[in-house]
Amino acid sequence: CISRVGANVNAYLLLKTNDQILLHLRKNTGYCDGMWSLVAGHVESDESATEGMTREAYEEIGIRLVQIQVVHIMHRKTNRLNVDVFFDCQSWTGKIQNCEPEKCEKLEFFSLSSLPPNIIDYHRIALKHILEGRFYSELGWKE
Repeated sequence: CISRVGANVNAYLLLKTNDQILLHLRKNTGYCDGMWSLVAGHVESDESATEGMTREAYEEIGIRLVQIQVVHIMHRKTNRLNVDVFFDCQSWTGKIQNCEPEKCEKLEFFSLSSLPPNIIDYHRIALKHILEGRFYSELGWKE
């Protein structure tokens, strides 16, 4: 008998202006503090990935997502199973602001060709796959 294990669903936002992407510098979260990451969050049990991404964008950077689409799925194994859904945002309303200064040191746009060295590793990998046009990837599994 094979046991089935639930996975955590996480949503990530690719918010771009020109050829730059928005990242935030994490602090006081207990996870990858001092590293740059995409705006992201856990999808809650009563919401879809799209709803979770929309909620997180408003909570973290104060914008309302108008048009988003999935551009990459990563099935990632760490000490738990993760299904990471990466959304590209074509349009939004509101002004980008740091709504969680206790968790985010600062927000900054970076060129996709010149990401900071201290970006979370699997974010860098996902962004590379997205630039290459790969819709699906796996990370952390034994080969």
